[in-house]
Amino acid sequence: MADRPKNNPDSSSNALLTTVDATSSRFEKNMRAMADLVTRMHNEEEQIRQGGGPKAIDSQHNKGRLTARERIALLLDPGTQLFELGGYAAWGMYEEWGGAPAAGVVTGLGRIHERLFMLIVNDATVKAGAFFPMTAKKVIRAQNIALENRIPTIYLVDSAGVFLPLQEDVFPDTDDFGRVFRNNAVMSAKGIPQIAAIMGMCVAGGGYLPVMCDNVLMTEGSGLFLAGPALVQAAIGQQYSAEELGGAKMHAAISGTVDFREPNDEACIVRIRSLVEKMGTRRQSRFDRRKPEPPKFATEEIYGIYEANAARPYDMKEVIARIVDGSRFDEYKAEYGKTLICGYARIGGFAVGIVANQKTHVQQVDEAGRKRMEFGGVIYTESAEKTARFIMDCNQNLVPLVFLHDVNGFMVGRDAEWSGIIKAGAKMVNAVSNSVVPKIAIIVGGSFGAGHYAMCGKAYDPRFMFAWPTARYAVMGGDQAAGTLVEIKIKQLERGGKKLSEDEKRELFQSVKQTYDQQTDPRYGAARLWIDKIIDPLETRTAIIQALEAAALNPEVAEFKVGVLQT
Repeated sequence: MADRPKNNPDSSSNALLTTVDATSSRFEKNMRAMADLVTRMHNEEEQIRQGGGPKAIDSQHNKGRLTARERIALLLDPGTQLFELGGYAAWGMYEEWGGAPAAGVVTGLGRIHERLFMLIVNDATVKAGAFFPMTAKKVIRAQNIALENRIPTIYLVDSAGVFLPLQEDVFPDTDDFGRVFRNNAVMSAKGIPQIAAIMGMCVAGGGYLPVMCDNVLMTEGSGLFLAGPALVQAAIGQQYSAEELGGAKMHAAISGTVDFREPNDEACIVRIRSLVEKMGTRRQSRFDRRKPEPPKFATEEIYGIYEANAARPYDMKEVIARIVDGSRFDEYKAEYGKTLICGYARIGGFAVGIVANQKTHVQQVDEAGRKRMEFGGVIYTESAEKTARFIMDCNQNLVPLVFLHDVNGFMVGRDAEWSGIIKAGAKMVNAVSNSVVPKIAIIVGGSFGAGHYAMCGKAYDPRFMFAWPTARYAVMGGDQAAGTLVEIKIKQLERGGKKLSEDEKRELFQSVKQTYDQQTDPRYGAARLWIDKIIDPLETRTAIIQALEAAALNPEVAEFKVGVLQT
């Protein structure tokens, strides 16, 4: 562990103080528990990166083609890596079809000639790159990120088209296959550069994706057609080879569809990099950035600070101290509404506003001078009102917002209702909803009920949504949900004349809780793209910086209006 910096009377008054005892047994136990979770996550990610497995990889190589991840490695600047998004997409889904690791497409942010790009790359080792329902949603999510942040995008196309057994869930809706091409057109109209390289099959409706991009490349041996040779013969009786019908030479010399014909994957990637190197730059960000400075406290101590046991409070300021530049934090209304921490800092040199749930229990004094203990992770009236005002201030001053979730929900009960908790919560939700500066959300622990919404949940348009492996994401916690559902079930059975024994009640409770806990697991949410990326807690600062760099590519900030606020 790093040595603690000594208190310096000349140091900034906003420096966060740390009281972590890195030698305590509790700290060490937390370290081990988090390390085990992260190790499991890395092992799962490695399994996902295998795509369709060794045989499918060999098949791709035998065609003279690289795999999706090999193509990405060649495309990116040497010494850099893809910041992968949606890696857990389709995790545990489509098992009856043999699964679809990463939904058969790799997406993420990477640098080419130092410029940030969104990459969308079909993985032909997974069912020939066919589009499952989650494949379409994952591509659309990547495009939406590119749209909102004005990120130039590169598509490496190698796909057999729609996975026909599931076509009804891929084809018709607003977040299905057709939306991909609509987004191509909208991105182009907004001046977001798009390059597409056909590096394998590109058939049926999927053929529109590359052709609607600004530049189209195609490798020898690839195919681009609305209908392949077999379908053409069946439909109109004509017999043509794949090359005659839609090969690279035909599209380069006869149809004029492709801009560059390349002999192989390697040459195609060299050409893409050459095109990128000649792109112009656009307006710079309106968000303030200075020279980055690392935190003063050791990042790895986050493992020991975080308490997965909801019954054990921890100080979220200790986590913040290991994320922000120089461990400096200007806390806003520090003595008021203490269960929500608000304040200004820099992360990677970017000025940010931080909204975080405080997990320690704090004492608050009301307007009548009465003292009360407030529970960590719960949003009270004062906390909600403070945060609503802070969010408005950040929008006024063009400061991006970072939300750190570990929230049980809003306070309930007579005193809370009399204090106007619903009115205060509505004010906070209003401010979050209408916020126009970039918002980045990280689910650290629990993110339950309306607290999830108020802390900029997925429905409130965060530019990026990340989660730690410890995240839990649901209407309420597993114990409460199981208790409620079991109570309802017992009453239903009793009305039917059946009375359960205590053992049967316990068995029912455990069964319901197990199902509920499975659905609150961050992998469940990431599989369905509710979460963009599950991150190692030590990666929190890096993930935020990556998100801010992406958001900074879009200099346009709408006028901030909140509408009617309840007062």
